Order: sequence, then C-alpha cells, then structure tokens
Amino acid sequence: MPGTTDVGARLRDLRKRRGLSQRELATASGVSLSTISKLEQGATTGDVRLETVHHLATALRVTTTRLLRRDPAGPALAPGAWRPLQQALESPPAQLSDEAHVQPVADGLNAARSAFLDKRLSDFVTLAVPLLRDADALDHDTEGRALRSHLLQLAGSVLTQVHAYESAEAALSRALDASPDRLRAASVVTTWVWLLIRQGRFDDARTMAIQWADDLEPRISRATGDELAAWGWMLLQVAATSLRDSRRGEAADALRLAHAAAVLTGRELPPGKERLATWGPRTVAYKTAERDVILDRPDAVLRTAERLSAAGPVEGTEHHRHRLDVARAHVKMRQHSEAVGVLREVHAAAPEWLAQQQYARDILSDVVDRRRTLTPDMRELSEALGTTV
Repeated sequence: MPGTTDVGARLRDLRKRRGLSQRELATASGVSLSTISKLEQGATTGDVRLETVHHLATALRVTTTRLLRRDPAGPALAPGAWRPLQQALESPPAQLSDEAHVQPVADGLNAARSAFLDKRLSDFVTLAVPLLRDADALDHDTEGRALRSHLLQLAGSVLTQVHAYESAEAALSRALDASPDRLRAASVVTTWVWLLIRQGRFDDARTMAIQWADDLEPRISRATGDELAAWGWMLLQVAATSLRDSRRGEAADALRLAHAAAVLTGRELPPGKERLATWGPRTVAYKTAERDVILDRPDAVLRTAERLSAAGPVEGTEHHRHRLDVARAHVKMRQHSEAVGVLREVHAAAPEWLAQQQYARDILSDVVDRRRTLTPDMRELSEALGTTV
C-alpha cells in the first residue's frame, strides 16, 4: 500500500471535484470523519488499509487504483529468517557441468512442497535453499523444467508472504520461463496475480488475470479436472482484482463462472504438479466469503463458515485464510471473543504462517482497540503476532 500522504492528496482532490465535504464523504462511504480528516492531512500512523480505500473509492465513483500509487517493489532484503531463500535465488546460476539428477530433486521438491502446504515456512526455507541450486543445474528437458518451475513458484509465494516483493517477482518470472506447458504456467500466473494484488497493483493484476482466463477457457465438454482448475483459479483472481478495484459487476460475473467450473469439477482437487492450491466447490465458497468481507456482509461470511463446517472436515489450502475472514466477520459483528477464538485456532495450526499475516494483526488490533482490558488469550496472541498492546 502507498503511504498515507499519497492517498490523502488524491482523496482530497477527488472529494473536492465531487463537491463533497469531509462529513458528506464519511456518510457516503461509511469511513469515519476522523479517519478521512487524518488521511487528507497525512497524519495517520502506518499505511491506510485497503478496506478503507475501497470504501472511499466506491463512494467517490472511482476505481480503487485511482486512490493508489504503485508501491516500491518491496524491501531490498527479506526479513532475516527468509534471507537465505532470497540469497539462494539471487546467487549465480549453477554450472551445468555439476552433477544434478532429476530424482533427488523431485524427492526434495516433494518434501519442500509438503512443508509449504503445511505452512512450515522455516522448514521450507531449509529444504529449498540447497535444492534451488540443484534444480538450476538440471538439463533443460521437460521434466527438469517442470521441477524448476514448481520450486521457483513455491519460493516466490513464500517471499510474497514475507513482503520481499522484488525477489518474489524475479522468482515467479523465472518460474514462468521454465514452465513446460500451459497448466504449469497458469499456476505460476495465479501466484503472480496474488503478488500484484498484495502490492496494490490492481490494474496490472486485473489485466494479467483476464488475459489468462480468456486463454485458459476450456471446451467444457472435453475439459479435464486440471483444466477446469486452472481456468477456475484464474477466474477467482479476476474476481479478486475486480472487486478490489471497485468493479463489482465484473467481479460477480467472474465468481459466477468460477462457481460453474467448480460444480463441473464436482469435488475438491488436491494440490499437485500443476498447481499449489486445492480447487473445487469449497475453495470457491472460501473466496465467496472473502468477497462478502470486502462488501461488508459479515453475516453472510458467518453463514458460509457454518455451512462449510457442517459439510465435513475437508480443509484445503485456503482454509486458514478463510478463517481469518471469519475472525474479521466476528469483529464486524462485535463478537470479539469469537474472533479471538478463531485467531487462536489458526495460531495453533499454523503459527509461522499467521505471524506473517498483516490481516491477522489488523483483526487483533481492532479487537484490542475496543477493549478496556485484555484477556490472557489476547495478550498471548499479541505477543505471537508482534502487535503492541
């Protein structure tokens, strides 16, 4: 997200062009008058939240992008624990004369992918650092390229999570170049669109997602599950970028098509060589709940969560992210104890992953701000997430 001074200047200019006072904009957007005043003065602490910018953009009848200026690519160095991964990606290419064989790299990739999917990020770094050099030295046949592409995509995803955006984009660019087929390439692009969203580069993300969704649209009568998954995930990315850029109609159309693709798939497909994430009706339900958070429909989020819980224990790669949406919905409904309970649940299951989520810190901060005293659970979470209490 850009600095608040940049957003504030654009906000003030657009508000005046619309002939609105700060109070009138507060009424139209649902954003507090004090927040708008502080934004325009550049006096808020930290960066403005995307949710706030989205509501202001909607009220001003502009896309969210109009209020945002592209971020710098990200910090030059990843945080200390993740720096070895960044350095491994940036080290000179391995000599092709080095002996590297497909099977050991494939075995190492399976172990690294398991750590990634279990959200054991430090274990992933330990496994991936030596593996990257071996994968780089593989012959440039189809199998070697697929392994290298998959590993680089995993590395790019982890670096995105820790906000090392420049390095993440370099890894994903190499992953796309190494992709031996369009399904592998589509998986890389799905991660790349997410990286662009994290940077607030909604125009770039939307253009990329729409182009790839059009190219991937299968012939339904002959489509395989993997082809439906690649197309469906790209549609979810179209919906995500369009919604965040205040293009609600476009987002609704994309989500509707994704739902149809999930129905045709018929079940939840596991992650594999072609993709990093699960795909199916449950994944689309998770993303529908994410939409409802952005559109300020917390009751709909909680209904979806209840329905998914009743449907069975299948979780999928998007489960923990969905649980953060559930926690956010509880906060919006002023159910603070329930929100903390959900955060504790996620922390117990994926502590390393949760510690990297600014979304989780925002949710907990909202709870803390509304409390006169903190429970031991809240203090424990604040310490785990690095928030100030």
